[in-house]
Amino acid sequence: MTLITRKTDYATRVLLHLALLSPGGQATTQDIAHRQLIPERLIRHIISQLAKARLLSTKRGKGGGVQLARPAAEISLLDVVEAMQGPLSLNLCVDEPDSCALAAECPMHEAWARTQEELANWLRQETLDKLTQRSETLAALQRAAD
Repeated sequence: MTLITRKTDYATRVLLHLALLSPGGQATTQDIAHRQLIPERLIRHIISQLAKARLLSTKRGKGGGVQLARPAAEISLLDVVEAMQGPLSLNLCVDEPDSCALAAECPMHEAWARTQEELANWLRQETLDKLTQRSETLAALQRAAD
């Protein structure tokens, strides 16, 4: 079972690619697709969803491209997951407790709710600026190893 879809993974790669550019930097969809190994048949759909969620902005025509819609420190992994997959939900009983006749006496309800909240908090704290720092560190370590 996969909780994070391939499209969400690709969306994270798109945003991380843009976050690694200089502030205000932009890239073409073709360049991102090529560098991040994202199928071109999917990249336009992914970029459309990210733009709709106001995580990136697009500019058409000559000199156009895509760029982050706000600073990397203000975009979290939770933002990306929700933009691509909708609200985080581990179990229907967490989102709609009335849907389960056993909710009031079920010990799992609290466990699912707590787990979902902890996951949401962790994803909220993981921002693109933190990921870019790790990316730069990993790149430096790779260069040193070569």
